[in-house]
Amino acid sequence: MSSEQESPPKSEKKGLFSRWRRKNKADEPAQSATAEAQDTQAITPIEQPSDSLKEPESLEQVVSPDVLAPSVVTLPVTPAEPEAPIKAPAIVSLPAAEVSPPAQPAAPAEQPETQTEVLENSSTKPQDSEPAKQPETKKRPNRFSRALSRTSAGLGAFFLGRKEISDELLEELETLLLMADVGVDVTTEIIGELTDRVKRGELNDSDTLKAELHRVLLDIISPCEQALDVSGKQPFVLLVVGVNGVGKTTTIGKLAQRFQNEGHSVMLAAGDTFRAAAVEQLQVWGERNNVQVVAQHTGADSASVIYDAVESAKAKNIDVLIADTAGRLHTKSNLMEELEKVKRVMAKLDEAAPHEVLLVLDAGTGQNALNQMHEFNQAVGITGLALTKLDGTAKGGVAFALSRRFKVPLRYVGLGEGVDDLQIFRAEDYVKAVLSEVDDGL
Repeated sequence: MSSEQESPPKSEKKGLFSRWRRKNKADEPAQSATAEAQDTQAITPIEQPSDSLKEPESLEQVVSPDVLAPSVVTLPVTPAEPEAPIKAPAIVSLPAAEVSPPAQPAAPAEQPETQTEVLENSSTKPQDSEPAKQPETKKRPNRFSRALSRTSAGLGAFFLGRKEISDELLEELETLLLMADVGVDVTTEIIGELTDRVKRGELNDSDTLKAELHRVLLDIISPCEQALDVSGKQPFVLLVVGVNGVGKTTTIGKLAQRFQNEGHSVMLAAGDTFRAAAVEQLQVWGERNNVQVVAQHTGADSASVIYDAVESAKAKNIDVLIADTAGRLHTKSNLMEELEKVKRVMAKLDEAAPHEVLLVLDAGTGQNALNQMHEFNQAVGITGLALTKLDGTAKGGVAFALSRRFKVPLRYVGLGEGVDDLQIFRAEDYVKAVLSEVDDGL
């Protein structure tokens, strides 16, 4: 065929192109309206405040750039096109697939609960972190005041609020002294002296009466304030005696540590061979203080154990030898004779031994301590006293009875269970503690 027949003439081509342009211009408003409807249906149900959803980008991926025409938004939507309702669901589903399911809207709903929890925690936190209100600090009691608090419970409060001195007041004071185990003889002596001073007009009120009572008690007990001096003898032999249960072995352990702190070398002799586990108890104290303990089996002769200990102490140049003895009742004469034997055996090695015979007394026994002191003094000659367990009794007044009757030095007082609670006796501190109405500070 010829070229003329294959292609239409130019004028005819030009006419076709013009008709196509006119047709596109006529369809353009409908297409733009359809795009607006699609935009409205795609955007309206999705209201996400989050920045993670970018609507324009997702719409551009679905709708081609030729269809989007934001400049023709004001044109009305023509109902002639049926494609808009069909294509709208496809457009809506694609953006919905990109948006995460309603987990993101739920997150803002949970934020108030989290904030509430934080506020609750912050409201309780200051209460936990605030330090508890400390009670008003009182003066710390010294050792004597603390240990003798039970003894001073009646005597210390007796003078509070009283101004006038009467016979009834003196009778009440006499009762309190007897309850503190000062003893009948010593109490009668004290009340008699106070009554004479009142009759002479020297005591006018309760304050002067208390001051005079302090002076009288101090005069009774001051002569017994004599510290133990272990120097000058080597070894210095200290024989500890007493009945069962007064705390002899514990006192020995505390004395060993005290002498070590003073720079003395110490050795222990386990002479209590009758009581079960007494030797083991003393050995424990020796290990604790790093002190050598001379001991034999249970049931051995106590005198032979102490004899070996004296020989060993002499050979090793030990400064202080503390010998324990079997606890015995002071009413058993045969046991007291064995104690005399121990003293005779020690004298074979050293005529001056023992250099100190220390009687340990339990303050809780009260006036019975006077009987113990009498019996042991007759058997071995007591040269010093150790009054223990003062912190557990209200009978601390027995120290005045012992001092007035025997006038034996009161070397040590046990003010507690601690190792450092075995204190050297001080008369002034003791009397102040007995009459203290409030604990004195250090």
